Amino acid sequence: MSAFYDRMATTALRLLARFGSEQTLRDVTPGTYDPVTGGSTGDTPISQPAQVILLDYTATESGQQYAEGSEIQKGDKKIIIAAKGLQWAPELTTKVDVSGTLWQIVNVKEANPAGTPLVYFCQGRK
Repeated sequence: MSAFYDRMATTALRLLARFGSEQTLRDVTPGTYDPVTGGSTGDTPISQPAQVILLDYTATESGQQYAEGSEIQKGDKKIIIAAKGLQWAPELTTKVDVSGTLWQIVNVKEANPAGTPLVYFCQGRK
């Protein structure tokens, strides 16, 4: 991790803390697959605090393709998450708990210059 990009990650965290809020990322670590029942056993819920900004998509962004196969739908939100200090990166199985409302991440893009994650740009859906 270069010192320059480490400072950028720190700045991103500071700005998201100032203009956003601390919320919770929730996910599940899968247990072992049981072929008899067809499900998994021993799933473990995990969570971590994160600095988050929740934004509306603009009218021009709504209905457009955010990424391959992921259209922005009415009610979707832009969720920007600071990467610094996270124990694990958000994935498509992650939910963002914003003041009691769960937003399912349906798309994640990582700003990652020179291998240093700065922020995650996510598309969230209720």
